[in-house]
Amino acid sequence: MELFSNTFQSLENALDYSNAKQKVISQNIANSDTPNYKAKDVDKTKSFKAELESSLESYRTDERHFTFKSEGSHASHIVAQKNVRYNNNGNSVDIDKEMTDLAANQIYYNAVTDRLSGKFQSLQNVIRGGK
Repeated sequence: MELFSNTFQSLENALDYSNAKQKVISQNIANSDTPNYKAKDVDKTKSFKAELESSLESYRTDERHFTFKSEGSHASHIVAQKNVRYNNNGNSVDIDKEMTDLAANQIYYNAVTDRLSGKFQSLQNVIRGGK
């Protein structure tokens, strides 16, 4: 029996994704004037897949059955944008897009932390006996 539901693991994975996204956006903004720098992004499909796999559990009746848990890490994957060029110096950073992504990531982070705080408040309420 687990003490906490899989919601905490999913929220943790969401925070890891937001953290990776923040780092990538910060690197892109910092290198917006660097010649031949290619903007990077976090691969959403691999992050979502890792989050989905971490929240699935399976009941195995035989040890030869496959598990749904992946053995690798659940870290987000960072990919560079290729064959994209916005500036004459070979740089592919669009500062307006990066600033928009930064704001969207901040909203996403705030939503996840609010949900996590709500889950902890619910647990605290249960521990206190509803008082």
